[in-house]
Amino acid sequence: MLESKRPKRAPSIGDCLGSNEIRNSLSRVHFRDHVLAYSQRFLAAEAVELQAADEMIGSDNGESADGMKLVQLLISCAEAVACRDKSRASVLLSELRSSALVFGTSFQRVASCFVQGLADRLALVQPLGTVGYLTPAAALDAAAASEKDEALRLVYEICPHIQFGHYIANASIVEALEGESFIHVVDLGLSLGLPYGHQWRHLIQRLASSNRPLRRLRITAVGTLLHRFRSIGEELKDYASGHGINLEFSIVESNLETLKASDIKIVDGEVLAVNSVLQLHRVVKESRGALNSVLQIIHELSPKILVLVEQDSGHNGPFFLGRFMEALHYYSAIFDSLDAMLPKYDTRRAKIEQFYFAEEIKNIVSCEGPARVERHERVDQWRRRMSRAGFQAAPIKMVAQAKQWLAKTSPCEGYTVTEEKGCLVLGWHSKPIVAASCWKC
Repeated sequence: MLESKRPKRAPSIGDCLGSNEIRNSLSRVHFRDHVLAYSQRFLAAEAVELQAADEMIGSDNGESADGMKLVQLLISCAEAVACRDKSRASVLLSELRSSALVFGTSFQRVASCFVQGLADRLALVQPLGTVGYLTPAAALDAAAASEKDEALRLVYEICPHIQFGHYIANASIVEALEGESFIHVVDLGLSLGLPYGHQWRHLIQRLASSNRPLRRLRITAVGTLLHRFRSIGEELKDYASGHGINLEFSIVESNLETLKASDIKIVDGEVLAVNSVLQLHRVVKESRGALNSVLQIIHELSPKILVLVEQDSGHNGPFFLGRFMEALHYYSAIFDSLDAMLPKYDTRRAKIEQFYFAEEIKNIVSCEGPARVERHERVDQWRRRMSRAGFQAAPIKMVAQAKQWLAKTSPCEGYTVTEEKGCLVLGWHSKPIVAASCWKC
């Protein structure tokens, strides 16, 4: 029974709050309402986690028992960290480090990433205050940057997440701009700075094979990786020329929070598309002002289509424990998929886990304030945000094609494509991973 598996609870959130904090809330009733709502969501999430634990940690009885204990330790440690109970959290972290192995089962490996995040968060906890801000390093050294770039390249090549977003984005752009002879694509982040401009090579191929010749293609890259963008731009121009397409490539050196509509040059007669793959969640802040500003700028540009691809999970809720449980479920599915795709001791898998997904996990778990940039939200929340910003949904009607694409490109069974209210969602078994949606002004 599920009840027999429930871990022993640390002190409740209410027990952990001092009387001064309660008095400083807007009202006692308002505070209790928030705690009650949180507790209900957390208990429901915990029940889902415990119910799914056998799937996470394997069917072997001994492995299942060890995995269940690891789940319980993680939840208890997260509760202790949330309550700023450094003594209890330190004891639990010590026990977790001996169980959460970097080269163990998929759940042990994902647990090791959460242990790192919890330890970092605990180090920032103030006895009577909030969690401090973890300031990101101004720059990575060359070795660390190289490892991260290599991990991103491997994620693109091995996992279908990013390729799925590129496929849906390109197909949607081609469909929306069919028959146009002068196309301008604004790419926020230039597909994460991946080398070779993979997404746009595929788009160039599709445009070159069209019955109606394209007179001109413009691509504007928005981001701060100036040197990398220039290299990608030169390669894309040569590639487009070989396919008989005149490509103009320009760069707006700006992050999304400082972007202005005037930075993007619009030419008479061109039709505009905006592409955002795993970018906008990084400007979702507590105040919402940064994201609203970016969406307002895009709306002012009046693109014929905006393609939005984002992680489909709730890692931006107001309560730490809720975010922790959501992230644990989400990344457990991802690490499970990596188990199915790569052998146990494959160094590629270790690089993907430790230099890409572990970095996301640690940011979600250990950071607060401006330093927390991995603010993934569910597709329903994005739907509300886009609607409030004045965009109208443009349903994606290519689920059959997307399933065919997945069948051809997926390295293993287990990935799924489903349609949800006009959006397409890539999932691992029943767990959503990435969602793609299209919008118009």
